[in-house]
Amino acid sequence: MSIRISVQPTPNPNALKFVLDVPVKSRDSVVFKPSDKSRAESVPLASALLAVGHVTDVYFSGSFITVTQDGLADWDVLEKSLKDVISAGIDAHNPDFMLDAPGSCAPKLTGDLARIEQILDGTIRPALQHDGGDLQVIDLQDKVLRISYQGACGCCPHAAMGTLYAIQNILREQFDPAIVVELA
Repeated sequence: MSIRISVQPTPNPNALKFVLDVPVKSRDSVVFKPSDKSRAESVPLASALLAVGHVTDVYFSGSFITVTQDGLADWDVLEKSLKDVISAGIDAHNPDFMLDAPGSCAPKLTGDLARIEQILDGTIRPALQHDGGDLQVIDLQDKVLRISYQGACGCCPHAAMGTLYAIQNILREQFDPAIVVELA
C-alpha cells in the first residue's frame, strides 16, 4: 500500500508531527518512551521508531505520529529516517491496538474529573492535538489538578508555563475559580 506522509513542525523545536492518510491509533492515544520498551514491543511500529537514534518520545493519535528527539540530531537527516521507518512498518501496523499500561491517554473518569475532561475536550485539546500533542489528567485532590503532557507538548517550553496557565484560567472560568493546575 502506498501511503502519504506529510511532516509538520510543532511549537516544540524538538518534535515533528508525521501526518498519514491512514489511521495509526483508532481510539484514544498513547505515548511511548524508551523506558517503555516492553510496552513498545507489542506495537512494532512504535518499537521501530524508538530504535532510531536520538528519539525520546513517540506519540500515536488518530492519523498522526509525533516524534520527539533529544535536540542533538539534524532534523533533515532524522526526518528521512523516521519517514522510512513509518513507510516500512505501516502496512503491518494495527491501528486498533490496545494497551492496559501507563501511557495511555484514555481516562476513565467520573464526577468532577469527567466535567474537567469535557471542558478540556472543548477548549484546550484541539489546539494541543493540532500541534502534535495532548494532555492527560492524572488526578484532582483538594482543588489541585495534576496533568501530564504527551507528544510534542511533553518537553515543549510553551507547555510548561503558558499553556499550563491557559488551562488553569479556562478551568477557573468554566469549572472552579479556586482550581490550581500543576504538572505531574
